[in-house]
Amino acid sequence: MLHLRLMVPADRTHDVLRLLEATVGTAHLAVLTGAARDPQGDVVLCDVAREAADALLEELRALRIDEDGSIAVEDIGLSLSARADRAEREAPGEGADAVLWESLTEATHEESTLSVTYLAFLTLATMIAACGVVLDNAILIVGAMAVGPEFGPLAGICTALVRRAPRLAWRSLLALLVGFAVAVAVTIGFSFFMDAVHLFDVGALNAARPNTAFIYRPDWFSFVVAVLAGIAGVLSLTSAKSGALVGVAISVTTVPAAANAAVAFSYGRFGQARGSTEQLLLNLVGILLAGTVTLLAQKLLWSRQQRRRHEQRTA
Repeated sequence: MLHLRLMVPADRTHDVLRLLEATVGTAHLAVLTGAARDPQGDVVLCDVAREAADALLEELRALRIDEDGSIAVEDIGLSLSARADRAEREAPGEGADAVLWESLTEATHEESTLSVTYLAFLTLATMIAACGVVLDNAILIVGAMAVGPEFGPLAGICTALVRRAPRLAWRSLLALLVGFAVAVAVTIGFSFFMDAVHLFDVGALNAARPNTAFIYRPDWFSFVVAVLAGIAGVLSLTSAKSGALVGVAISVTTVPAAANAAVAFSYGRFGQARGSTEQLLLNLVGILLAGTVTLLAQKLLWSRQQRRRHEQRTA
């Protein structure tokens, strides 16, 4: 269940209440008349089943509540209520399959913002991975994958393509390109420094490296894993199962590929740098393709499921 807190202009409270009462999957409706001060109006509280929330939010926005008032949505961790249980049963579809598009757009918007924190995490992850490739240490590679925040902009591009949101697409693409450019540039400088203090060595980069050689040797397995990770990542976002994103992060060779390219470039090993760049691009394309197709499939299947449920109710 989700909890809605609405600040509604007084002249639209009746319309909002009528909408909430007519929506299947709502419960615990409450009205605080005149309680809103900025903006002035009434406060309307309501719980709604996740699978009914997206359509309800669209209708609330059609009433311009988001422009002249406020719409706040919160997850309810625990709800002990027979009315809530009945609302979930009556709502069309399953909550785990429902996509809350407004929430997804907002989440990817925040995660794809080109900020100092985003650049710091991506750069630190790339430098950790640089240590991993020189030491041929798989643990450092996995740690760098988990630290990297690059899935946020990737998910933002997928969402923007499905929702036809050019601003989100541009913001996400800018964060992705600038983020990796800065991370690679800083890691090249980091590699020069580590070589100057005799902590990095070109011999280690040219060694067999059985644990990390795959980073600069892209193949079809890399693309397959990227596609599977892209599907899992999008599903984890749309189903609010954020814990799965950690698994997605350590499944794709994006940050390690960028790190290997930076270290190889600093030593003039352009063959390795080229192979790492190909690995990076292959993973990015696989994730974007899989993520976009997954969102399109979810949108299509969910609309069909809702239409079928509506036809069953009206029959």
